[in-house]
Amino acid sequence: MTRVFVEDGSQVPVTVIQAGPCVVVQRKTAANDGYEAVQIGFDEQKQQRLSKPLQGHFAKAGASTKRVLAEVAVEGSEELAPGTELGASIFEGVGYVDVSARSKGRGFQGVIKRHNFGGGRASHGSHNKRGPGSIGQCEFPARVWKNKRLPGQMGAVKVTTQNLKVVAVRPEDNVILVQGSVPGPGGGIVTIKKAIKKA
Repeated sequence: MTRVFVEDGSQVPVTVIQAGPCVVVQRKTAANDGYEAVQIGFDEQKQQRLSKPLQGHFAKAGASTKRVLAEVAVEGSEELAPGTELGASIFEGVGYVDVSARSKGRGFQGVIKRHNFGGGRASHGSHNKRGPGSIGQCEFPARVWKNKRLPGQMGAVKVTTQNLKVVAVRPEDNVILVQGSVPGPGGGIVTIKKAIKKA
């Protein structure tokens, strides 16, 4: 993250996202695959680090080997042949985007960190400082309700931040600047798509 200054002189916190170059590796069609999508590759990878089938997959598309493969749904009328390069310029004129990524993994956490519980009293001999408190029921239903907020694995799930304003698009550097933060660690892989509700 960094900051930029807009026309009125105010500063805006932004996240710089490298949005390319991505290359179309495969075009999926309703006739052949049952749905419309393109498979795109991102981030160069040494050829010897990929399996032979993947090497052949990239060679068939006439593209260099990539580290990340992902599918993006497209309209059936869009003609994107394998080998086509996509860059940050496709976001020019887009006002808002949705950014998806896998959030940072926090491991096994208690209810205070995981669910923002308040905890028990910290004085007068309390033995329930960071516990969830009573979770039981009476004779009926005599069980713990499903979806009860309890300690457990935190993070490492898909998170989507919606309606992030596109502050700037820099095609020469293949980066876009979006206002605010995005999920995931620094240097992580994100998926960017045009926001539906906002222009």
